[in-house]
Amino acid sequence: MSADNTQTGEETLRRIIAKIIHNDNVALTPATTFKDLGADSLDVVKVIVALEAAYNIELEDEVLKNIKNMGGLMAYVKEKVAAKK
Repeated sequence: MSADNTQTGEETLRRIIAKIIHNDNVALTPATTFKDLGADSLDVVKVIVALEAAYNIELEDEVLKNIKNMGGLMAYVKEKVAAKK
């Protein structure tokens, strides 16, 4: 993906998370975790479902279990979007 798409992807992720955890001032870095954001397991599921809908992709639970932070999540989403094309 180009830098523009990367920026858009990160902004999409930030907007989705902000809406779900009810915090418009959420700041994400590649090292940010859901725990850092105060998100519970239901919030995480909602984020995953929203990402799948936003990008029309299916994220696999087995892969998601091993993702530790937002950098890993964005990399996985980008990989799935690229594979779809």
